[in-house]
Amino acid sequence: MLRLFCGLAALLWAAGAWAGAMTSVRVQESADHVRLVMELSQPAEHKVFTMSQPHRVVVDLEQTQLKANLGAIKSGTGGIRNIRSGVRGQGGLRLVFDVDSKVSTRSFALKPEGRAGHRLVIDLYPAEKRPVVKQSVSAASKPSGPPRDIIVVVDPGHGGQDPGALGPNGVREKDVVLNISRELVNQINAKEGFKARLTRNSDVFIPLRKRTDIARDHNADLLVSVHADAFNNPKANGASVFALSKNGATSETAKWLAERENKSDLIGGMGGVNLDDKDQVLAGVLLDLSMTASMNASVDVGDRVLRSLGRVNRLHKRRVEKAGFVVLKSPDIPSILVETGFISNPGEAQKLTDLAHQRSLASAVSNGLVEYFSLTPPPGTLLAARKKLDGISATYKAAKGDTLSAIAARNNISLSDLMRANGLTQETLFVGQVLVIPTS
Repeated sequence: MLRLFCGLAALLWAAGAWAGAMTSVRVQESADHVRLVMELSQPAEHKVFTMSQPHRVVVDLEQTQLKANLGAIKSGTGGIRNIRSGVRGQGGLRLVFDVDSKVSTRSFALKPEGRAGHRLVIDLYPAEKRPVVKQSVSAASKPSGPPRDIIVVVDPGHGGQDPGALGPNGVREKDVVLNISRELVNQINAKEGFKARLTRNSDVFIPLRKRTDIARDHNADLLVSVHADAFNNPKANGASVFALSKNGATSETAKWLAERENKSDLIGGMGGVNLDDKDQVLAGVLLDLSMTASMNASVDVGDRVLRSLGRVNRLHKRRVEKAGFVVLKSPDIPSILVETGFISNPGEAQKLTDLAHQRSLASAVSNGLVEYFSLTPPPGTLLAARKKLDGISATYKAAKGDTLSAIAARNNISLSDLMRANGLTQETLFVGQVLVIPTS
């Protein structure tokens, strides 16, 4: 009887010790870090630390057994040479990742969402490249290294099982905007100091949030989403440009703050702001500053593009419109949505399928954004270096809602430099006032 009791006790202890399981591990590489995503059957206490000689990342999980195929991860992926596992303590799991070089880590757990279950996410950063605050949010150091190109990511709307709007004679929005987007990328790439990339280059479906993620992976300075409008009145016509609305920005800020553990970085591009080590108030301030700067830049570049479009096409509205499109909701990347025309209008649908008209539309968008970036080039770019070398100063006409501090942040200069360049002793600003934007 005693032997039976001990046997049952051992079985009960084992069942409690192995309370959960790790079912899979995957590696995701991005521009500045490597992400490990571990699927778990239930939440598990974890600890992550690094070791050297040789460089290793060690992950300990309590009451978890390994049911993942570690051999499925190819050696060398993300700088990971090898993965080892072992039992730790009473029912714990230890994973050891042999890495090429010294890294810093951050980790967080994700609750089930959609089809995804519990996940443990671990980000590995090169030790010397831990994300820092980007220049648009606070004072930043001077860019180092050779001047870089301005990166524009062009997003052809819809695709795959989502045809978008349908026009006469079977004209599909997804086909029209892909052709225009390809031409736009070609024209941007032909300009010195610019580099353009597509979110999709074929008839595939990409979720809206993924499109902004692709732009962030490319360290984009601008995201341009290309569409063709539709309306129940077939007489509606003309091109439009949209930027993010204030309501859309407010809801997105709340979403990012509520789900910030889902995001590796607040700021993309050439730097980053990590929210995990900030309290809620500071995180909100940083996010609001970033979103405001992004929105203002979006309106400015949208205005240039809209004017340029007006030279080759009728405009539906002569001002940049505001809306809460998901693809515009990146707090760190200025983003515009260009409606190239109304595909529901028979005459305009025919023009939208014409190659010459597609080239004209692409040229107009390209010229507009080049004009914008020539006046306000991002720091560290070839255009910024040339502008500083030539001693060129841009001008800006103040609009309703503008403040000197916001204009200074948008142009990556200090408030004192902006005031000094314009002979100002107070921060008072009037609508229509023309300001000189110094080159540094």
